[in-house]
Amino acid sequence: MNEQEFQEKLAVERREIDRIDRELLPLFLERMGCVERVGELKRQAGKPVHNAAREQEIIDRVSRRAGELGGSAAELYRAIMAISRDREHNLMDGDPDLLELERTADRQLKSPAGSVVCQGVRGAYSHKAAERLFPGGDIGFVPEFSGVFARVAEGALGVVPVENSAAGSVTAVYDLILKYRFFIVGAVDIRVEHCLAAAVPGPVKRVISHPQGLAQCSELISARGLETEEYSNTAAAAKAVAERMEPGLAAICSEDAARRYGLNVLERGVQNVRNNTTRFVAVSREAVLPGDAAKISLCFSLPHTTGSLHSVLRRFAGSGLNLTKIESRPIPGRSFEYDFYLDFTGNIHDPETLKLICALKAELPRFSFLGNYSELSTEEEE
Repeated sequence: MNEQEFQEKLAVERREIDRIDRELLPLFLERMGCVERVGELKRQAGKPVHNAAREQEIIDRVSRRAGELGGSAAELYRAIMAISRDREHNLMDGDPDLLELERTADRQLKSPAGSVVCQGVRGAYSHKAAERLFPGGDIGFVPEFSGVFARVAEGALGVVPVENSAAGSVTAVYDLILKYRFFIVGAVDIRVEHCLAAAVPGPVKRVISHPQGLAQCSELISARGLETEEYSNTAAAAKAVAERMEPGLAAICSEDAARRYGLNVLERGVQNVRNNTTRFVAVSREAVLPGDAAKISLCFSLPHTTGSLHSVLRRFAGSGLNLTKIESRPIPGRSFEYDFYLDFTGNIHDPETLKLICALKAELPRFSFLGNYSELSTEEEE
């Protein structure tokens, strides 16, 4: 087949596709009209939008009728039904609790009346993040991340790390976020500049730091064959080195922590990645929903049906919302079942975004709206 014959045959088939599309579109619009009438009936009767049994019945039927293309036909109809549910949800009044929260929550993150709590000791990167988020706040410290959430349950504000650009997610914190489901009311990116610091002069044989700090400096540790010891916090590690006064022992910590605890800085910038940042979030019992907030956090689990995660993610794309983080964590006490934590750009005060969140809450198990907040960038720090 020469090029001219190829182009002629291709044009014939494309014209046929165009004809089919012209016939399909009116049928799609007709179906959406039926969907809206069904949605109005459900609204008047107080019935839920999602009917999983009805949807599965349709998918099974079209899959059988499509023969060898059954899988593709099922995927097509899953998409059609997800779009249909969105149309029906737009007719609903929305979740009353979410609507009330959006209407009544404070619009501004205020200086805390009580204490701000973070994990570690003074000089830690968490300390720096807390000072950025709450200038002039009364900042306290606890040894473990769990202690931060316990204090938030009593009314304090907590500041915890959730993600590092080099070492990844802080899974222990995500587990606590999903356990307590407090509101996230702010976030900040803190540049991580580690140094190697010791109390006693001489060659370094062993380093101590938080597991994330050790991971972020793994190249230095490996190249020099250093022994490692995990510690609760980078600044706490610096404090421990100062107290032990052991020859050959050094901490991986910030230069501020090294100076604070009287250590000698042996080397600066020892992390693997130069532009290394850690993202911290502020958690609170009460929601704060600024009018200009740009990031939303949710958590939920999923029904055990084919394509359930894809169906959820497709709805964000269909609404023009950009996902920035998705994290899955095992549900305690359940085998092979997971909660999903998700960040996306958006503002809950936008009516369409609020409708989407209400729709997801109506359909997804273990759903929680975790907050809509602003995020301070690393550049603002400098």
